[in-house]
Amino acid sequence: FHMGEREEKCIIEDIPSDTLVVGNYKVQRWDIHTHDFLESAPGLGMFVTVTRPTGEVLLSKLYGPQGTFTFTSYISGEHIICYQSNSTRFAVIAGSKLRIHLDIRVGEHFLDESAIQAKDKVNEVNVRLEHLIEQIHHVTREQDYEREREEKFRKTSEETNSNILWWAIVQTLILISVGIWQIKSLRDFFISKKLV
Repeated sequence: FHMGEREEKCIIEDIPSDTLVVGNYKVQRWDIHTHDFLESAPGLGMFVTVTRPTGEVLLSKLYGPQGTFTFTSYISGEHIICYQSNSTRFAVIAGSKLRIHLDIRVGEHFLDESAIQAKDKVNEVNVRLEHLIEQIHHVTREQDYEREREEKFRKTSEETNSNILWWAIVQTLILISVGIWQIKSLRDFFISKKLV
């Protein structure tokens, strides 16, 4: 995505609890002379701020023009990940565009390929098996979180449907009572005018 040099951009990620999140990014600055983005932006870094669903700041750190940040979500919900360049130029001069290459992996698990190659085949299979087991646990946590969200949504829908049903009953009773009142009023009016 593109952003201004002093601009802040935020991304909302819905993350289950106890999940590792790994983010890789790279910043490129627009070059006026070549009319292209430079491969790297020397001297330019990024403030990365991660906020929990409760509003607490989980991570706030300055990184370089490219880097990796990691955090673990302790509660499930929408985490807000914000990026802002560390540009010290005034807002009037800081009109340069930045291109941010961002890759966020939720539930990422590290596999050290060099360590796997150094060990014999039995250990390699064992390490890969442990990695698969960890991924299964992550998928299970993700499913539990989705099940919990679906349950909340279902309860909200049922409460809304119940409220709509009662509103329809109240509306019907009001219409019937207004109709009976109108009939009685018209009958009394016709009797008083001796039209009936």
